[in-house]
Amino acid sequence: MKREAEVTGARFERAAIIGVGLIGGSFALALKAAKACGQVVGVGRGRANLDAAVALGAIDVAESDVAQAARGADLVLVATPVAQFARVFQALAPVLSPAALVIDAGSTKRDVIATARANLGARIAQFVPAHPIAGAEHSGVAAAKADLFRGKRVVLAPLPENTAESVVRATAAWRACGARVAQMAPEEHDAVFAAVSHLPHLLAFALVHELAQRPNSAQLFSYAAGGFRDFTRIASSHPEMWRDICVANRDEMLVELARYGAQLESIRALLAAGDAAGLEDVFARARAARNRWLDGEYDF
Repeated sequence: MKREAEVTGARFERAAIIGVGLIGGSFALALKAAKACGQVVGVGRGRANLDAAVALGAIDVAESDVAQAARGADLVLVATPVAQFARVFQALAPVLSPAALVIDAGSTKRDVIATARANLGARIAQFVPAHPIAGAEHSGVAAAKADLFRGKRVVLAPLPENTAESVVRATAAWRACGARVAQMAPEEHDAVFAAVSHLPHLLAFALVHELAQRPNSAQLFSYAAGGFRDFTRIASSHPEMWRDICVANRDEMLVELARYGAQLESIRALLAAGDAAGLEDVFARARAARNRWLDGEYDF
């Protein structure tokens, strides 16, 4: 059986990873495992994290300067929190080679694309926006793993300026990591992920924060068990990253919060009325929908 890089045709001589955390580190490890790249240069804000990335074999060279890392690269992944993208794109624009492909791992797309247009200038055609639908509640390169993207979706949101070749190369890079690649318009992407990703994170953070404010919080947490752990797992995610996502996609998140609020009010009314049959009907429909999702019925 051919290795993934051979199947997809992906091969990059120098990859620059801007933001060597969970996503950036896993991307580098996956490319290396697929033999889809030569040298990998990593950029990060913390020396300890960069040293760990070198020790883990995720990157070959650590840099503190974005421009220096990207100079001569034929693939650049921007995997910082989205609020840092403007600074990163500003640094990339003067040093990108004409053949360099730039992709990102941002969880929002409209703001990322606007930032890219404002800062990449004539290099905008070299940027193919992307969002890997993979992650974990832990951050940093120590949590990175080569198979993080295997079997997971990556959404591309190609720009009108992108050439067909650039989109093919971006697709090949992610497929070399084992991902399944789909495409969405930026507006559709942000609306969809506000509902199924951004809102759940906000709710998990909110619940843990609310309980932590109570005078008997220590007692509450001491009795919390599996259900609480499962529901709030993602509240261990990176606060800075999720702050940026929430602010960037706040219009769609406000829509989703209103919808969820209406659902909670409906359930509150059933509970206040002691409507056991109504509550059971909601729970049964929810369980059936989740089971269909787990069985892959909604996979397309």
